[in-house]
Amino acid sequence: MTLRPPDPMLADEAIRLVPLAPEHEPGVDALVREEDVRAYTRVPTDAPAGFAATWLGRYEEGWRDGSRAGFAIVTLEGEFVGMAMFVQLEHQGRQGEIGYVVAPAARGNGVATRAVRLLTEWGFSELGLERIELWIDTTNAGSERVAERAGYVREGVLRSYWFKEEIRRDFGVWSRLRGDRASMPTL
Repeated sequence: MTLRPPDPMLADEAIRLVPLAPEHEPGVDALVREEDVRAYTRVPTDAPAGFAATWLGRYEEGWRDGSRAGFAIVTLEGEFVGMAMFVQLEHQGRQGEIGYVVAPAARGNGVATRAVRLLTEWGFSELGLERIELWIDTTNAGSERVAERAGYVREGVLRSYWFKEEIRRDFGVWSRLRGDRASMPTL
């Protein structure tokens, strides 16, 4: 199942989500080098040279096979400030998992919350999903605030879950269901 990028583009009064493409590689490469990105995401702890291009390639393939959908988060002026993506889409089960990474200079301004809200609405309205999850390391308080502000509910914690390499972490599983229309705080 090939996914088609949204038309019109996903946007609000501060950001746009545009499909990840090779021109985003410098921004993605900078994110990969951030210590907290390597700590809290599936990016390898010691990402090899060229990892950003490989990561982008996975999302290009995901658009073609329908398994994932990746977006660059850009300001209205066109500045790359992060990524937001469906890291997994299960069309038969009508569910998906969202991940996001925001550049340090753009954090604390609602960028991640805006991106998660836009992706969530697209997932429900255009992809027909019934359930969307966020998996968040329980030590990542900033990401937990994003989930809350985007209307997600923490369902529980997966304790000592294998994450990557030899790393095990506790993960909160947060979800929104199509029928949830939680009141969300303003940004």
